Amino acid sequence: MTRTSQWATVVLAAGQGKRMQSSLPKVLHPVCGKEMARHVLDAARDAAGRRIVLVVGQGAEAVRERLGVGFQYVAQTRQLGTGHALMQAEQALAGQAAHVLVLYGDTPLIQAGTLKRLMAQHEDSGAVMTLLTSNLTPTAGLGRIERDGVGRVTRIVEEAEADEAQRAIREINGGMYGFRADWLWPALHRLTPSRSGELYLTDLVALAVRDGLPVSSVASSEELEIFGVNNRVQLAQAERAMRERILTRWMLAGVTLVDPQSTYIDAEVSIGQDTTILPNTILQGRTAIGLRCQIGPNSIVQDSSIGDDCKVVASVLEEAELASHVDVGPFSHLRPGAVIEQEVHIGNFAEVKASRLGRGTKMGHFSYMGDATVGKNVNIAAGTITCNFDGVNKNPTEIGDDAFIGCDTMLVAPVKVGDRSVTGAGAVVTKDVPSDSLAVGMPARVRRRVVKGKQEGGV
Repeated sequence: MTRTSQWATVVLAAGQGKRMQSSLPKVLHPVCGKEMARHVLDAARDAAGRRIVLVVGQGAEAVRERLGVGFQYVAQTRQLGTGHALMQAEQALAGQAAHVLVLYGDTPLIQAGTLKRLMAQHEDSGAVMTLLTSNLTPTAGLGRIERDGVGRVTRIVEEAEADEAQRAIREINGGMYGFRADWLWPALHRLTPSRSGELYLTDLVALAVRDGLPVSSVASSEELEIFGVNNRVQLAQAERAMRERILTRWMLAGVTLVDPQSTYIDAEVSIGQDTTILPNTILQGRTAIGLRCQIGPNSIVQDSSIGDDCKVVASVLEEAELASHVDVGPFSHLRPGAVIEQEVHIGNFAEVKASRLGRGTKMGHFSYMGDATVGKNVNIAAGTITCNFDGVNKNPTEIGDDAFIGCDTMLVAPVKVGDRSVTGAGAVVTKDVPSDSLAVGMPARVRRRVVKGKQEGGV
């Protein structure tokens, strides 16, 4: 039996989060593009497997909608403390696992490796309860760890109840625990309410010690790993710490970040080796970037796929797809549904929306392609516009292979321009243009196309 098969995880995410001053449940506030609770859930899954119970309270429907399936949800309808919150998972997990990992949904910096160390220490020590502690984290507002003369944990003292000597203790409680399940569930029912009427998990330490049972601990090795977010100031601190972790990981993996301090990369972005990210660049969502690319400066790439050997300069990409050897910008905008095939050039002040540009096409500057299908090796000259919206519907434009669209052409959709056809400067194309034709004027008239002294095509 593997270690993870013996474990279940409970993530406590029912707190009201009043100090966030927000209508959004606290655990859904993003850190580097991913909800706080999802960071915790991902770490738990990596460390302890997929048997996860999420305890929700205020904003439960929003939490379920955003975090989705893959977890068992249980509700804490009354906010009666952390001990009471964990009780809500008893029915779901009793008899299901030998050990229970307990985490909080507002600690996004926790790492799977640390949780694995806690789990290993818990099993190896034979303790009924194992704590994650830290001597590195700022102590303000956190419970202190009291130990006896031989270093055994005896008690967690909350800061509000601590005297001067106890406040001077540097080791704090991280609020993450491993429990032996057959001890945990009965012990929760032995907790006595505090003066506020709440039941606290921290009181389980003193309960175990009083029963003569072993309590173990593991120390976090990173300063803010156990940092809990309670307000927007702390949210910004967590964001900064997570961003530094992400940037370091990518630099060590072979990505050049010219100025890390002005580079923002979300948690779920992927980047290929030998890619260079220039200053003031933001990579968001599930963006994937290939090998040997250059992104930036001053670019925003959101939920987009970029192939190998691409260049994006001072431009915005949203849910766009670039094949390899594509260059974009400066000052262009690729909107959702833009699919750009290999060796396409998109210059400055161009916009593409819900359109496919075929291999080798050039769209140099000051043009808009919306709801268009553009063939291979097409020239789209300056000022070309697809007039795709008639006030009610979005209409398609089709441009064939090797077409040449002249400056200031307006393509009034729905309309088709055939292979190898040409539009003259200023043409307003309101009717289909057959292959090997020339369209000129306003509205455009179709003529035979003359190439190298010969007439070709026509109508």
